[in-house]
Amino acid sequence: MNIITVDFETYYEKSTFSLSKMTTEEYVRDDKFEVIGVGVKLNGGETEWASGTHEQIKDYLDSFSWADSMMLAHNTAFDGFILSQKFGIHAKAYADTMCMARGLHGVESSAGLGSLVEAYKIGVKGDEVIAASGKKREEFTEEELSRYGDYCINDVNLTYKLFNVMVTHGFPKKEMKLIDLTLRMFIQPKLDLDLNLLEMHLRDVQDKKNMLLLQADVDKTDLASNPKFAALLEKIGVKVPMKVSPTTNKETYALAKNDEEFKALAEHPDVRVQALVAARLGTKSTLEETRTERFIGIAKRGLMPVPLKYYAAHTGRWGGSDSLNLQNLPSRGDNAGKLKKAIVAPEGYAIIDADSSQIEARVLAWLAGQNDLVEAFKNGEDVYKLMASAIYGKDATEITKDERFVGKTTILGAGYGMGAIKFQAQLKTFGTAITEGESRHIIQIYRETYPHIVMLWRQAQQALEAISKGYTASLGREGVLYIDPAEKGIRLPSGLLMRYEKLVPIRDDKGVQYQYKTRYGWNKIYGGKVIENTCQAIARCIIGEQMINISKRYDVVLTVHDAIACLVPEAEVGEAQKFIEDSMRWTPEWAEGLPVNCESGYGKSYGDC
Repeated sequence: MNIITVDFETYYEKSTFSLSKMTTEEYVRDDKFEVIGVGVKLNGGETEWASGTHEQIKDYLDSFSWADSMMLAHNTAFDGFILSQKFGIHAKAYADTMCMARGLHGVESSAGLGSLVEAYKIGVKGDEVIAASGKKREEFTEEELSRYGDYCINDVNLTYKLFNVMVTHGFPKKEMKLIDLTLRMFIQPKLDLDLNLLEMHLRDVQDKKNMLLLQADVDKTDLASNPKFAALLEKIGVKVPMKVSPTTNKETYALAKNDEEFKALAEHPDVRVQALVAARLGTKSTLEETRTERFIGIAKRGLMPVPLKYYAAHTGRWGGSDSLNLQNLPSRGDNAGKLKKAIVAPEGYAIIDADSSQIEARVLAWLAGQNDLVEAFKNGEDVYKLMASAIYGKDATEITKDERFVGKTTILGAGYGMGAIKFQAQLKTFGTAITEGESRHIIQIYRETYPHIVMLWRQAQQALEAISKGYTASLGREGVLYIDPAEKGIRLPSGLLMRYEKLVPIRDDKGVQYQYKTRYGWNKIYGGKVIENTCQAIARCIIGEQMINISKRYDVVLTVHDAIACLVPEAEVGEAQKFIEDSMRWTPEWAEGLPVNCESGYGKSYGDC
């Protein structure tokens, strides 16, 4: 397959019309958008610079054989979207050096082209683009356009070199396919949006927000004061986020706009919480309101590109991108499913959404060698009832719905070393109140019932020491994970690393603990948390391989955590559903013995699934 490396140079204005002010979708589809020129390299040949009218550039681009070529760029979501939306050109496959860098070097490292080529010592990125702000193509002199072309050609050459270097460094082939699938969801949009439904929902959200703020009877002093705002949150049953002050070294409210836990409240399922957070931040819109307005804007411009960031999280999972996080559309509360209902399949097609069942809990049991729990999953037993049976000392057939819920929360929550106090608080957020003594009893029963899982936490703690001191160690089932002390991380089945950058030991009243550097500061890490990261990372590896299998027959249009959504012809929904479920019950060779399962639904809209 040919490799065509591409870099578009486009009109922008720093203060009003640029990717720093607009989303990629919004920018490219705007009437002001203009291609000034494009750099193109076919395989290892001479890079060319083409500039001219839209028609001239289209004629030039049409001269390449895209149907049997892979398009390569640094930020292919941008360049590929231009190619698709402005020139009607679709490549056979898509590659992206920015995505590859996130996979190879981790999410904490810079994935900018300049930083990467400097790190690999393969060249220097220019800065000619800085002088292009506010200039249309016709306003460039011949000399300026030539310099711009040289700048673009240099970027293309650097991107091609960078790609080859990262391939040489062992970037996995299967991950290349996942990059292609991720980019394709955005570059070649297939989902539609129901504009009427979105506009009705926006009016409803705005009316509810205004009513809630009136009912809350808050004034500016309530919003500005930490204690008063904390009281407002507590009044509606929300646990107030806390942090240790770097100034006083004492616990204080984490209610600043940059505090991660406070920002998370903006996505709380209770619209009352969203309204209060929006009001405190001085914004006019809640998250749901802003997101609905963004959906409406997209619906008016065309089909819905699905923006997902490849390798967005520490664990390798996908994340939201282009100011649109489809990973956390509301599934609880007043707005549950409203935006999902607005995402619809094109004429003649349906959406199938298949979700892995309890995949983290299954991976945990399998990785730890907790074979009785693995067998229970394999045999289709109700593991939540089994857990509740151990907790309450009664036969599984006698377990009530509420007791089963406690068993479920235990299986899904206690597997990563959670303590009694935190477990008690977690149950309380779900509406189930237990005493501290009861919580301690439940945690003790879990650990006694599944001792191999407890041993896995201890192994993970030892793995942290190994990474910190630079020696190898085992972690879980043999042959699945590899501690790579030289790279400061855990080598995953995908071939990529889960990194713990600048891991250092710290001593506190619990003994030796560890912390590692992230873009947000230092994160504490311990055995149970490592296992949580690891199980999520392994689940992602499995979902990735399943997604590749499914894509051989059907268009994958979205993935959310451990679920995959596909477009299928309405006439073959039954056949497609069976194929997709079979694919999501399949495990790779390296995961032999891991019993995975799934459930699926279908409908005309994403919400109907």
